[in-house]
Amino acid sequence: QVQLVEAGGGLVQAGGSLRLSCAASGRTFSTYAMGWFRQATGKEREFVAAITRSGDIKYYADYVKGRFTISRDNAKNTVYLQMNSLKPEDTAVYYCAAHTRSSNLYYTREYEYDNWGQGTQVTVSS
Repeated sequence: QVQLVEAGGGLVQAGGSLRLSCAASGRTFSTYAMGWFRQATGKEREFVAAITRSGDIKYYADYVKGRFTISRDNAKNTVYLQMNSLKPEDTAVYYCAAHTRSSNLYYTREYEYDNWGQGTQVTVSS
């Protein structure tokens, strides 16, 4: 079982930026594909961004493309989500997730991930 701990959430004004981080336990982080999802109050959890285990391929949901950047540092067992030009509709609990079955791919569906963090709240005020 991999433990994932998110940090970096908070309250920010529209147009502002936040950087989320997700630290993973274990010694095989570099073999995991990673992803970020979010869930707004009263809504289904939705995909935000994904990255392959090496970090060479990244994929974004259309609604964050050009504003959010996913990255990872395998030496630090950490994946990041840089969020710029934040909008009130970005308000949600943000979760990181790990696909721990060794693969060179990225994943966009919840069922493809087998470990989840506890989430961090991001609130964007207008």
